[in-house]
Amino acid sequence: MRSCTALLVAGAVLPAALSAQTAKGCSLPAVSPIFNAANFSRPTVINNRHFPLVPGTTFVYESTRGKREHVEVVVTHDIKSILRVDCVVVRDTVSVGGEVVEDTFDFFAQDKDGNVWYMGEDTREFKKGLQVWTAGSWEAGANGATPGVIMEAHPLVRDAYRQENLPGEAEDMAQVLSLTASASVPYGSWEGNVLVTRECTPLEPKVAEEKYYALDVGLIRTVTVQGGSAESVLVAISQQ
Repeated sequence: MRSCTALLVAGAVLPAALSAQTAKGCSLPAVSPIFNAANFSRPTVINNRHFPLVPGTTFVYESTRGKREHVEVVVTHDIKSILRVDCVVVRDTVSVGGEVVEDTFDFFAQDKDGNVWYMGEDTREFKKGLQVWTAGSWEAGANGATPGVIMEAHPLVRDAYRQENLPGEAEDMAQVLSLTASASVPYGSWEGNVLVTRECTPLEPKVAEEKYYALDVGLIRTVTVQGGSAESVLVAISQQ
Protein backbone atom coordinates (compact mmCIF):
# COMPACT_ATOMS: atom_id res chain seq x y z
CA MET A 1 0.00 0.00 0.00
CA ARG A 2 1.46 3.35 -0.95
CA SER A 3 2.02 5.69 1.97
CA CYS A 4 -0.15 8.75 2.43
CA THR A 5 -1.10 11.25 5.09
CA ALA A 6 -3.17 9.68 7.85
CA LEU A 7 -6.45 10.97 9.22
CA LEU A 8 -7.95 9.95 12.57
CA VAL A 9 -11.50 8.75 11.88
CA ALA A 10 -13.74 7.14 14.50
CA GLY A 11 -10.82 5.93 16.60
CA ALA A 12 -8.71 4.50 13.79
CA VAL A 13 -5.87 5.85 11.68
CA LEU A 14 -7.09 5.70 8.09
CA PRO A 15 -5.68 6.89 4.74
CA ALA A 16 -6.80 10.48 4.22
CA ALA A 17 -7.19 10.11 0.46
CA LEU A 18 -9.42 7.08 0.83
CA SER A 19 -11.53 8.68 3.55
CA ALA A 20 -12.10 11.72 1.34
CA GLN A 21 -12.85 9.54 -1.68
CA THR A 22 -15.68 7.71 0.08
CA ALA A 23 -17.01 10.56 2.22
CA LYS A 24 -19.93 11.61 0.04
CA GLY A 25 -22.91 9.49 -0.89
CA CYS A 26 -22.66 5.78 -1.68
CA SER A 27 -20.86 5.52 -4.98
CA LEU A 28 -18.29 2.88 -4.10
CA PRO A 29 -16.72 1.07 -7.06
CA ALA A 30 -18.21 -2.15 -5.70
CA VAL A 31 -17.99 -5.25 -7.86
CA SER A 32 -20.52 -8.05 -7.92
CA PRO A 33 -18.69 -11.23 -6.83
CA ILE A 34 -18.84 -14.24 -9.12
CA PHE A 35 -20.65 -17.11 -7.41
CA ASN A 36 -20.03 -20.79 -8.18
CA ALA A 37 -21.59 -23.46 -5.95
CA ALA A 38 -18.75 -25.83 -6.86
CA ASN A 39 -16.34 -23.63 -4.88
CA PHE A 40 -18.00 -24.55 -1.57
CA SER A 41 -16.54 -27.78 -0.21
CA ARG A 42 -17.22 -27.18 3.53
CA PRO A 43 -19.51 -24.13 3.47
CA THR A 44 -20.71 -24.34 7.07
CA VAL A 45 -17.18 -24.28 8.49
CA ILE A 46 -16.80 -20.51 8.76
CA ASN A 47 -13.37 -19.80 10.20
CA ASN A 48 -12.41 -16.60 8.38
CA ARG A 49 -10.31 -14.81 11.02
CA HIS A 50 -12.22 -11.54 10.63
CA PHE A 51 -15.66 -13.22 10.58
CA PRO A 52 -15.63 -16.55 12.47
CA LEU A 53 -19.03 -18.15 13.06
CA VAL A 54 -18.95 -21.07 15.50
CA PRO A 55 -22.39 -22.60 16.16
CA GLY A 56 -23.51 -21.98 19.72
CA THR A 57 -21.76 -18.61 19.98
CA THR A 58 -23.67 -15.51 21.11
CA PHE A 59 -22.33 -12.00 20.54
CA VAL A 60 -23.86 -9.21 22.64
CA TYR A 61 -23.71 -5.58 21.55
CA GLU A 62 -24.90 -2.42 23.28
CA SER A 63 -25.50 1.04 21.85
CA THR A 64 -23.45 3.83 23.39
CA ARG A 65 -24.99 6.63 21.33
CA GLY A 66 -28.30 7.12 19.59
CA LYS A 67 -31.20 4.73 20.19
CA ARG A 68 -30.31 2.48 23.16
CA GLU A 69 -30.38 -0.86 21.42
CA HIS A 70 -29.42 -4.22 22.87
CA VAL A 71 -28.38 -6.68 20.15
CA GLU A 72 -27.84 -10.41 20.47
CA VAL A 73 -26.34 -12.28 17.52
CA VAL A 74 -26.63 -16.06 17.89
CA VAL A 75 -24.81 -18.46 15.58
CA THR A 76 -27.34 -21.28 15.48
CA HIS A 77 -26.84 -24.95 14.66
CA ASP A 78 -29.42 -24.63 11.88
CA ILE A 79 -28.55 -25.04 8.21
CA LYS A 80 -30.40 -23.60 5.22
CA SER A 81 -29.67 -24.65 1.64
CA ILE A 82 -29.50 -21.79 -0.87
CA LEU A 83 -28.40 -22.26 -4.49
CA ARG A 84 -27.28 -25.81 -3.58
CA VAL A 85 -24.97 -24.48 -0.83
CA ASP A 86 -25.53 -25.20 2.86
CA CYS A 87 -25.56 -21.98 4.88
CA VAL A 88 -25.13 -21.26 8.58
CA VAL A 89 -28.18 -19.54 10.05
CA VAL A 90 -27.42 -16.60 12.32
CA ARG A 91 -30.18 -14.96 14.36
CA ASP A 92 -29.87 -11.22 15.07
CA THR A 93 -32.33 -9.82 17.63
CA VAL A 94 -32.57 -6.10 18.42
CA SER A 95 -34.33 -4.91 21.58
CA VAL A 96 -35.05 -1.47 23.01
CA GLY A 97 -36.14 -1.22 26.61
CA GLY A 98 -36.61 -4.97 26.74
CA GLU A 99 -38.96 -5.00 23.74
CA VAL A 100 -37.93 -6.74 20.51
CA VAL A 101 -37.99 -4.30 17.60
CA GLU A 102 -36.22 -6.40 14.97
CA ASP A 103 -35.67 -10.13 14.48
CA THR A 104 -33.50 -11.25 11.56
CA PHE A 105 -32.14 -14.55 10.29
CA ASP A 106 -28.99 -14.18 8.16
CA PHE A 107 -27.52 -16.92 5.97
CA PHE A 108 -23.76 -17.28 5.48
CA ALA A 109 -21.42 -19.76 3.76
CA GLN A 110 -17.64 -19.88 3.35
CA ASP A 111 -16.01 -20.91 0.08
CA LYS A 112 -12.88 -23.04 -0.25
CA ASP A 113 -10.69 -19.91 -0.45
CA GLY A 114 -12.00 -18.50 2.85
CA ASN A 115 -14.36 -15.81 1.56
CA VAL A 116 -17.58 -15.57 3.60
CA TRP A 117 -20.64 -15.16 1.40
CA TYR A 118 -23.87 -13.47 2.37
CA MET A 119 -26.65 -15.58 0.89
CA GLY A 120 -29.72 -13.78 2.20
CA GLU A 121 -31.68 -12.58 5.18
CA ASP A 122 -35.19 -12.90 6.55
CA THR A 123 -35.92 -9.78 8.57
CA ARG A 124 -38.94 -8.59 10.52
CA GLU A 125 -39.52 -5.36 12.39
CA PHE A 126 -41.93 -5.02 15.30
CA LYS A 127 -43.79 -2.25 17.09
CA LYS A 128 -45.49 -2.96 20.40
CA GLY A 129 -45.17 -6.67 19.71
CA LEU A 130 -46.77 -6.55 16.29
CA GLN A 131 -44.92 -7.22 13.04
CA VAL A 132 -44.96 -4.06 10.94
CA TRP A 133 -42.22 -4.46 8.33
CA THR A 134 -40.30 -7.07 6.32
CA ALA A 135 -38.47 -4.76 3.92
CA GLY A 136 -34.86 -5.73 3.32
CA SER A 137 -35.52 -9.47 3.21
CA TRP A 138 -33.88 -11.28 0.31
CA GLU A 139 -32.54 -14.66 -0.72
CA ALA A 140 -29.97 -15.38 -3.40
CA GLY A 141 -31.60 -17.01 -6.40
CA ALA A 142 -35.05 -15.55 -5.72
CA ASN A 143 -36.56 -12.53 -7.49
CA GLY A 144 -33.27 -11.68 -9.19
CA ALA A 145 -31.17 -11.55 -6.01
CA THR A 146 -27.55 -12.72 -6.22
CA PRO A 147 -25.10 -13.65 -3.45
CA GLY A 148 -22.75 -11.08 -1.96
CA VAL A 149 -19.58 -11.24 0.11
CA ILE A 150 -19.67 -10.22 3.77
CA MET A 151 -15.94 -10.75 4.38
CA GLU A 152 -13.03 -11.39 2.02
CA ALA A 153 -10.49 -14.10 2.72
CA HIS A 154 -7.62 -11.68 2.10
CA PRO A 155 -8.90 -8.09 2.35
CA LEU A 156 -6.81 -5.26 0.97
CA VAL A 157 -7.20 -1.53 1.51
CA ARG A 158 -9.49 -0.04 -1.17
CA ASP A 159 -11.19 -3.34 -1.96
CA ALA A 160 -14.89 -2.66 -2.60
CA TYR A 161 -17.56 -5.31 -2.98
CA ARG A 162 -21.29 -5.91 -2.88
CA GLN A 163 -22.63 -7.54 0.26
CA GLU A 164 -26.27 -7.73 -0.83
CA ASN A 165 -27.72 -7.57 -4.32
CA LEU A 166 -31.47 -7.35 -4.72
CA PRO A 167 -32.05 -4.10 -6.66
CA GLY A 168 -34.39 -1.72 -4.89
CA GLU A 169 -34.53 -3.84 -1.74
CA ALA A 170 -31.06 -4.82 -0.51
CA GLU A 171 -27.97 -3.16 -1.98
CA ASP A 172 -25.38 -2.93 0.81
CA MET A 173 -21.78 -2.32 -0.25
CA ALA A 174 -18.47 -2.25 1.62
CA GLN A 175 -15.00 -0.88 1.12
CA VAL A 176 -11.89 -1.71 3.14
CA LEU A 177 -10.43 1.39 4.82
CA SER A 178 -7.70 -0.09 7.02
CA LEU A 179 -6.13 -3.34 8.16
CA THR A 180 -4.02 -1.78 10.91
CA ALA A 181 -6.46 0.21 13.04
CA SER A 182 -6.72 0.05 16.83
CA ALA A 183 -9.91 -0.18 18.83
CA SER A 184 -11.12 -0.61 22.38
CA VAL A 185 -14.59 -1.83 23.40
CA PRO A 186 -15.93 -3.30 26.67
CA TYR A 187 -15.08 -6.83 25.49
CA GLY A 188 -11.41 -6.05 24.82
CA SER A 189 -8.74 -3.93 23.12
CA TRP A 190 -6.71 -4.46 19.95
CA GLU A 191 -3.66 -2.57 18.71
CA GLY A 192 -2.71 -2.21 15.07
CA ASN A 193 -4.51 -5.20 13.56
CA VAL A 194 -8.18 -4.23 13.33
CA LEU A 195 -9.93 -4.31 9.95
CA VAL A 196 -12.16 -1.28 9.24
CA THR A 197 -14.74 -1.14 6.47
CA ARG A 198 -17.05 1.60 5.30
CA GLU A 199 -20.54 0.31 4.51
CA CYS A 200 -23.39 2.06 2.75
CA THR A 201 -26.26 1.51 0.34
CA PRO A 202 -27.52 3.54 -2.63
CA LEU A 203 -30.97 3.12 -1.10
CA GLU A 204 -29.89 5.45 1.73
CA PRO A 205 -27.15 7.56 0.11
CA LYS A 206 -26.88 9.99 3.02
CA VAL A 207 -26.05 7.27 5.55
CA ALA A 208 -22.76 5.42 6.04
CA GLU A 209 -21.24 3.26 8.76
CA GLU A 210 -17.77 2.13 9.67
CA LYS A 211 -17.38 -1.38 11.06
CA TYR A 212 -14.44 -2.70 13.04
CA TYR A 213 -13.44 -6.38 12.92
CA ALA A 214 -10.93 -7.99 15.29
CA LEU A 215 -8.96 -11.10 14.39
CA ASP A 216 -10.52 -14.35 15.66
CA VAL A 217 -13.45 -12.41 17.13
CA GLY A 218 -15.33 -10.67 14.33
CA LEU A 219 -17.37 -7.48 14.51
CA ILE A 220 -16.52 -5.42 17.60
CA ARG A 221 -17.78 -1.93 16.78
CA THR A 222 -20.20 -0.18 14.42
CA VAL A 223 -20.34 3.61 14.19
CA THR A 224 -22.47 5.82 11.97
CA VAL A 225 -20.17 8.34 10.30
CA GLN A 226 -22.66 9.96 7.94
CA GLY A 227 -26.35 10.65 8.46
CA GLY A 228 -26.32 10.08 12.23
CA SER A 229 -24.14 9.46 15.28
CA ALA A 230 -25.08 5.98 16.49
CA GLU A 231 -22.50 3.57 17.89
CA SER A 232 -22.72 -0.08 18.95
CA VAL A 233 -19.93 -2.02 20.70
CA LEU A 234 -19.26 -5.63 21.62
CA VAL A 235 -19.75 -6.22 25.35
CA ALA A 236 -19.77 -10.02 25.68
CA ILE A 237 -19.35 -13.35 23.92
CA SER A 238 -20.69 -16.63 25.27
CA GLN A 239 -20.53 -20.21 24.02
CA GLN A 240 -23.05 -22.98 24.50
